[in-house]
Amino acid sequence: MDILSEIVANKRKEVAASKELYPVKLLEKSAYFEGQPVSLKKYLQRPDKSGVIAEIKRKSPSKGIINAHVSVERTSIGYMQAGASGLSVLTDKEYFGGTSEDLKVARAFNFCPILRKDFMIDEYQVIEAKSLGADVILLIAAVLEKKEIESLGELAQSLGMEVLLEVHNEDELKRSLTDKVNLVGVNNRDLKTFKTDVQNSINLVDKIPNEFVKVTESGLSNPETVNKLKKLGFEGFLIGETFMQSGRPEKAAKEFIKQLI
Repeated sequence: MDILSEIVANKRKEVAASKELYPVKLLEKSAYFEGQPVSLKKYLQRPDKSGVIAEIKRKSPSKGIINAHVSVERTSIGYMQAGASGLSVLTDKEYFGGTSEDLKVARAFNFCPILRKDFMIDEYQVIEAKSLGADVILLIAAVLEKKEIESLGELAQSLGMEVLLEVHNEDELKRSLTDKVNLVGVNNRDLKTFKTDVQNSINLVDKIPNEFVKVTESGLSNPETVNKLKKLGFEGFLIGETFMQSGRPEKAAKEFIKQLI
């Protein structure tokens, strides 16, 4: 079983357990549920912002522990003060060391758009994302059929949230595009080898229709690369490990963002 299949199998068990503990009716009573989400698309297109979606990630299957003791409060506030356009918060515990509480903390201290980064496979998770205060959900083409992307995307949009569709190659892009997503992200990491290559984004940028905001993800380790990708048409830059490897991720983000055009 490859890592993605293993993660999804584990996620199905997690979701089943969560449904028992926190029924939908309980999620809908959250203080955030009636709130109006903030548009990541608009924030990425703001001239006073960097386009960087700064991520809080404690560990990953490819790198192991990255920053186990990060302060979500300090880091999320610092990211936004550094000029980030939005936050990405991992909520998968088993493989990425995140929790739903991390997203709640980020939401409590920031008005910016927040992406719930997780493996979304069930409508329950979409409702859960709204209850946590997320503004955007991630749908990964590698683990979903087009009809699943459409139904999960439609539900998210009906709740006022936006949808970031993540693709790894042209085949995924072609079979997954739908008006039920708002942004399209190209992941530069090969899920089989875990190697990153930004050429993946360069190859796909012109194949993504312009009605979608274009986001590039993974392997963005220097400002020059981001500046190059910006010129090619990307408006969003999802950066996690580059910042999280520092003891003070928010300071690393500030130095990085200063060098963007």
